[in-house]
Amino acid sequence: MSTGLLLQYVVIGVAVLISALITFRKLAPQLTNRWLAAVALRFDRPERAGWLRAFGQSLQPKQATGNCSDGCSTCGACGPKPPAAARDAQPLEFRPRTK
Repeated sequence: MSTGLLLQYVVIGVAVLISALITFRKLAPQLTNRWLAAVALRFDRPERAGWLRAFGQSLQPKQATGNCSDGCSTCGACGPKPPAAARDAQPLEFRPRTK
């Protein structure tokens, strides 16, 4: 196998892995938050090097603050709103043609 082909496989593999992680994060956010918190705790220990602790702290998932801007969707008020066309819909009214 040539070096160029190997490099191509590595680049494609990394792209597929990143897209799979993003998709998994969107489909199962609570599960991925738990996994990230577990990995962050392993890195953020007092006996670890400073850069490993900083990396662990950066992996720690953000906690929900209860604001409408954090997207936690616990109260149901932050959910998607119906489109303007659906809110302002008026019933159809059929009239006979005038001659």
